[in-house]
Amino acid sequence: MKITITKNEQKFDQRAAWTIIGQMLSKPNSVIGLSTGETTKNMHKIVSDIYKANPFLTEEVRIFNVDELTNLPRTYAGSCFSMIKTQICDNLNIPEEHFIMPPTFSDDFELECRNFDESLEKAGGVDLQMLGIGWNGHIGINQPGTPFHSTTWVSPMDPIFEARVRKETGVDDNYPLGGLTLGIKSIMNMKKVVLIAKGKHKAEIIKKALKGPVTTDIPASVLQLHPNCEVLLDADAASML
Repeated sequence: MKITITKNEQKFDQRAAWTIIGQMLSKPNSVIGLSTGETTKNMHKIVSDIYKANPFLTEEVRIFNVDELTNLPRTYAGSCFSMIKTQICDNLNIPEEHFIMPPTFSDDFELECRNFDESLEKAGGVDLQMLGIGWNGHIGINQPGTPFHSTTWVSPMDPIFEARVRKETGVDDNYPLGGLTLGIKSIMNMKKVVLIAKGKHKAEIIKKALKGPVTTDIPASVLQLHPNCEVLLDADAASML
């Protein structure tokens, strides 16, 4: 496992952005997985700004997000589809057919999980996954306790995130919400994973994930076993290592 520490948040965002761009330049038909949230918003903007100033080939790039909310419309600004489309795909002129995402509504989510996996396999497998880490060590929406052999499935959200989504969307507590996510086995089969974290609020969980035992209690800890994993941190996130 390679650990890269940048001296501040700005350098982190730039380094992360160039990781994505570098993959696109080195392999124009790359399959690239992204993540959403505060960690990735600025780095996606940098990718878009660089492309606008110096366009490069993107027609064959395939983009997806590691997870997606279920039972909410894609038009919801907090849906992964909406965020990746507006932050990356539209700005880089990624063809719609090369934006691989599961639907947010379905009568058969087990089938949608299989279809999502098959779409990525048909595209040639995942070349690069930019992977965030949650406050409790979740990766994708694989919460603590998720078996390491899990494949793509619909997982419950973490309680803090779920409460925010319910507040933003106005759905009541009885309305079923979840997240269709690539499973831990799926993530471990990717060709390269870059675990990304910034800010002091991530320092403790980063220490547990990288220096603690490999355990399902901290799903991100399994990345210690990945054959091609880089951890990209700013100085604050790395402050407890």
